[in-house]
Amino acid sequence: MKTLIRLLTIVLSKSAILVGGQAVIEGVMMRVPGAYATAVRNPDGDIKVDRHEFVSKSESNPLLKKPIIRGIVNLFEAMKIGFGTLQWSADIAFPEEANKEKNKIGEFFATTFAIIFAIGLFMAGPYLLTEYFEFNEKSIVFNFIAGIFRITFFIIYLLSISLMKDVKRLFQYHGAEHKTIYVFESGQKLLAKNTHNFPKEHPRCGTSFLFIIMLVAIITFSMIDVVIFNMILLIEKPQWWLRLLLHLPLIPLVAGFGYEVLKLTAKYRNNILFRLIAKPGIWLQKITTSEPDDEQVEVAISALTTAFGDDYKNHEGQKFVAEAIG
Repeated sequence: MKTLIRLLTIVLSKSAILVGGQAVIEGVMMRVPGAYATAVRNPDGDIKVDRHEFVSKSESNPLLKKPIIRGIVNLFEAMKIGFGTLQWSADIAFPEEANKEKNKIGEFFATTFAIIFAIGLFMAGPYLLTEYFEFNEKSIVFNFIAGIFRITFFIIYLLSISLMKDVKRLFQYHGAEHKTIYVFESGQKLLAKNTHNFPKEHPRCGTSFLFIIMLVAIITFSMIDVVIFNMILLIEKPQWWLRLLLHLPLIPLVAGFGYEVLKLTAKYRNNILFRLIAKPGIWLQKITTSEPDDEQVEVAISALTTAFGDDYKNHEGQKFVAEAIG
């Protein structure tokens, strides 16, 4: 279950273009231009920080900066950073576990099981149910119904794990991350008391990104099914496992499309259409974020200021708009 929680935090996070991050075990990771830093409170109550210089490949390579491609690159970079920061946070939060000899085989099987479980719950399960209820005559109808099942399963999953003590703490740090970035964006001084006036939900959260991916998947998979199955292979009603085999490798492409939609919702956030698209993500954050206490906010602030390093003085007091936030 802990491995599933770790995977969830990476999924809910979104690599930032300016400022963003993710909640980790007893802490927060913040990413800024050129670096990212993680702050975690250890069992003694001290805040430990870990900073790394980092420049996205999409920034250094013009080809990787193209629309859709940049979203795929950011997804893989976010996952790489996410796994690393989660492991570091676990070692700080639970030092007794870190000192034990790690069972790499056990970790491998746990991660593999978590991935298989996620594919089964959010891909195979919805496809099986949709085929069972005989909605597989039309590709658009099939993917729409499967998408509804996927979103329903995801909400049930979030509600279920939100009852766990460790996840409740994680969601509090998620709220602390959002509130801290709200204060930074507003240009106010980064103090815990200044976060009290801001909501724990953020319109550019990774939860919103994930919901957008689910919507984009319905459209993308429908178009692909029509072309591949109906027009090329001439299969009128492909079985669920055929769709699964075709769709799984295309998830990064769907994420790339979703990334562009997220950018549009951020750019045109006052447009009624994009506000409607962003609204369900805000609703989902009622589950994935909780009100933090000042000590948790202090950790988030430490992560952000550490990420900026000596450059923080140059940014303090200025107004920034983050295009993506975990």
